[in-house]
Amino acid sequence: MTSSSVDHLPLLSEAALADRRAALAFRIVTVIVIAIGLVRSLDLLTPDPTWLSMLYFTQMSNVLCLAWVALAAIRTARDLGTWGARGVSTPSARWAAAIMHAITVTMLIYIVVLVPTYDPASGNEPPFTLTDNLVHIVTPSLVILDWLLFTPKGRIRWFDPLLWVLIPYAYLAFAVIYGALGGRFESGDTFAYPFLDVATLGLSGVVTWIATLTVALLAVAYVYVVIDRILGRIAGVTGR
Repeated sequence: MTSSSVDHLPLLSEAALADRRAALAFRIVTVIVIAIGLVRSLDLLTPDPTWLSMLYFTQMSNVLCLAWVALAAIRTARDLGTWGARGVSTPSARWAAAIMHAITVTMLIYIVVLVPTYDPASGNEPPFTLTDNLVHIVTPSLVILDWLLFTPKGRIRWFDPLLWVLIPYAYLAFAVIYGALGGRFESGDTFAYPFLDVATLGLSGVVTWIATLTVALLAVAYVYVVIDRILGRIAGVTGR
């Protein structure tokens, strides 16, 4: 592609902002913010880091986002040097959507499940602290914005959400097996989240929670698919 042809590329390409300089700046800021949230949530700058916090889906999904956005930033910087400022850059539009959905799970579980069930008598920190906001709300919002602004649309397939839920289900399998083997999470419990507490809810209660959350998360996933299809159609991109 010649420099003259690059200069004539439209500002919007595949329903995404075709400006690699803006994408790179946004992704660098996002990497920094995610890293700050992880450092704070793990107390890495204190003499006694809380490494057990890494056993929660929140931290794992934030690490996943950190790695993904860093990879996207590297790809964008490479393409910026090779092809110029106009254009879109992402390692994979479908993987971008999968990771966006994973961190959306983090945000929704926090807002819909954890915050309403907070017990002030528990002695735990109240919700919506700076650290909680960073890992549960700010990081998801930035990753969703990255997808909306800089990721090509019309690439997601209708069966992709069935693959996306494998990420939280893989964590679910880990958490259940770890707790069943006597492993303790940072809270001191053998379950990561209240809806996995078999002793309190019973097996049927836990299964009901998991089934309900699965339906809700699939519904959110298909909202993303519809948005992707609509934006892709507007941009003239034909999905499969």
